[in-house]
Amino acid sequence: MELTTLTVSQLNAYVKTVFDRDTAFASVLVTGEISNFSPHYKSGHLYFSLKDPGGSIKAVMFAREASRLRFRPENGMRVIAAGRVTVYERDGVYQLYVRELIPDGAGALAVAFEQLKQKLAREGLFDPAHKKKLPPFPHTVGVVTSTKAAALQDILNVLGRRFPLCRVLIAGASVQGANAPAQLIAALSALQRQPGVDVIILARGGGSAEDLWCFNDEALARAVYACPIPVVSAVGHETDTTLADLVSDVRAPTPSAAAELVSPDIDDLRYRAAALSERLHAAAVKALAEKRQGLRLTTAGMDFSKKNAALSAERARLDSLVSRLRAARGIGVSRSAAAFHVLSSRLIPAAQRELRVKREALSGAAAALGALDPDRVLRRGYAIVQKESGVQERAAGLSPGDALTLRFADGAVRVLVTGLCDTEHNASSGQGE
Repeated sequence: MELTTLTVSQLNAYVKTVFDRDTAFASVLVTGEISNFSPHYKSGHLYFSLKDPGGSIKAVMFAREASRLRFRPENGMRVIAAGRVTVYERDGVYQLYVRELIPDGAGALAVAFEQLKQKLAREGLFDPAHKKKLPPFPHTVGVVTSTKAAALQDILNVLGRRFPLCRVLIAGASVQGANAPAQLIAALSALQRQPGVDVIILARGGGSAEDLWCFNDEALARAVYACPIPVVSAVGHETDTTLADLVSDVRAPTPSAAAELVSPDIDDLRYRAAALSERLHAAAVKALAEKRQGLRLTTAGMDFSKKNAALSAERARLDSLVSRLRAARGIGVSRSAAAFHVLSSRLIPAAQRELRVKREALSGAAAALGALDPDRVLRRGYAIVQKESGVQERAAGLSPGDALTLRFADGAVRVLVTGLCDTEHNASSGQGE
């Protein structure tokens, strides 16, 4: 029997042909543990081995198939590999060419979610220190969701009921499918460019894990984290958790709950405004009463007609202010948005300004009255000359024999006029009784 001599290349090619002709090797499912995992950073191909306690086989997954993976293979991970078995002629090694790779014992989506979750957590994207606080009274609420979704109507209904004063801007986007992440990111960016947006709701109703998967997109998670405006995530039901929920500033269990979180209750605001108005009224009346009492004490016993007239005018103005405050108290707090704004942004500041002006006016009046206090003049060495008819201001009105009272700072004396002096002399005339 004559033996045919083959080259190494011929032998490898022959063995490859044997493998390729056998349909049993054309489509196989192989279960094993990944080892020697080595992704090629330039080509995108994945090289690894599959092993079990009894052996191992080399495997390769080309970049086109690898790009469709929803998780990242790792050493030690048990997987099910679908593909074909053939020979790599150059090395004479048979290996598994993988078309699809599935985690064994866990869904691919669940594995991908956990892997990306751990990656973002290591980078600090879930750190509570980075969470922004929600504004207590938002003027404008942005909503990112599908314009056809029931979730949008739920949000609008809640906002309209709780806080109709706020404006709502809607940025529509697909909330399901391969194109959804890019549209959601674009909608977030569009709202950030709008002036005055105080908070953003990212929402979608319930669905399967596949339906919600777009909210686990890494680029979307990073866009939510980087958004300078507080973001409330409300995706799916309470039991659903997405990466968008974890990176957002606040997570809401449902879209309706998100609308409640971002909006104050206008009925509660009306009650608080009424209580504040009541307290302000009481404080203003008390302050005015104290000032009026102080004014009475300051002016008691004084007989300065001009100053009394000025003080009477001030009293009249203060009485007018009290009447206006009492009238404002009777108005109450309207249930309309317009009346709410008047009470909260006009009446209270106006009353505070009026009180400040009155306090300053009273302080000025008290200072002026103090300057005219006759006791202060007497303490400087002067005396007040009085006849029975009242204060004697001029010497020309005196005659010898007139009885006078000289009032000093520390008391008074009675004197009798015995004669009048020439105004050019400094002689004094009089004797004590």
